[in-house]
Amino acid sequence: MDRLRALEAQSVYILREAYRQLEHLAMLWSIGKDSTVLLWLAKKAFFGHVPFPLVHIDTSFKLPEMIAYRDRLAREWKLTMIVGQNTAALRENRSFPAGTLDRISCCRELKTEALRNTLSGEWPRLRLDHQTGQYVKDADARPYTGVIVGVRADEEGSRSKERYFSPRTRDNDWDVGDQPPEFWNQYKTDFAPGTHVRVHPLLDWTELAIWEYIELESIPVVDLYFDRGAGQRYRSLGCYPCTQPVESTARTVSDIVRELRTGKFVNIAERAGRAQDKDGGGTLEQLRRDGYM
Repeated sequence: MDRLRALEAQSVYILREAYRQLEHLAMLWSIGKDSTVLLWLAKKAFFGHVPFPLVHIDTSFKLPEMIAYRDRLAREWKLTMIVGQNTAALRENRSFPAGTLDRISCCRELKTEALRNTLSGEWPRLRLDHQTGQYVKDADARPYTGVIVGVRADEEGSRSKERYFSPRTRDNDWDVGDQPPEFWNQYKTDFAPGTHVRVHPLLDWTELAIWEYIELESIPVVDLYFDRGAGQRYRSLGCYPCTQPVESTARTVSDIVRELRTGKFVNIAERAGRAQDKDGGGTLEQLRRDGYM
């Protein structure tokens, strides 16, 4: 309990520092467990109100339950919900499901390019209209100069190289070797004009801590994480052509916590079901250097 509250306090502090120091801030919401915990922490940090927009990059190949969950929670919590998409690539059938690109190239088109251009304001952004329930063109085309992201250091190799406040170039490129030191909870937040900053409040959290906190706080998550009778569930969520479930009979958050505590997946990477991570060896790190989440 104390461990989870310490992680919570650190994340809340980083969220508040980001909001105080960075102009035109946004938060990426992948709809997965980590970014949903991050969203919950933002509500705590700002007393029930999320003072910045939530940005979701929609490849059009997400599992349908994820989109339904996104829109339901956005309405219930009155979130400023922004959606970005590479409509040109989809219109021209440039994707892995269409058979015209390999998985990594598809990620580059539908995720990296869509994210970079959505954050920069170069491409139109859609905003949820809470009165009609429809997505309409967002009139605010200013670039997001600071972006909060729910990555964890233990989730995947390239993410362990991140900082809490990680500078990028204006084009979102990441120089892994040029990251500011962060000692004794001292974070660099005074970056040069034009610097794009990624903020990572969950960096020290683990998969087990995320699920323990979800259990502690009763945070609603999409039901794809639970076995619905077939002896399978999703451990990590992504696009349906590239994401596979794991063998598990966990039907509740408590069941998942119990699995993780007993080491059921100790020799299986959390993102083992994400096929694009396996393609091209270390290509995922290159995608992240180019601006991927």
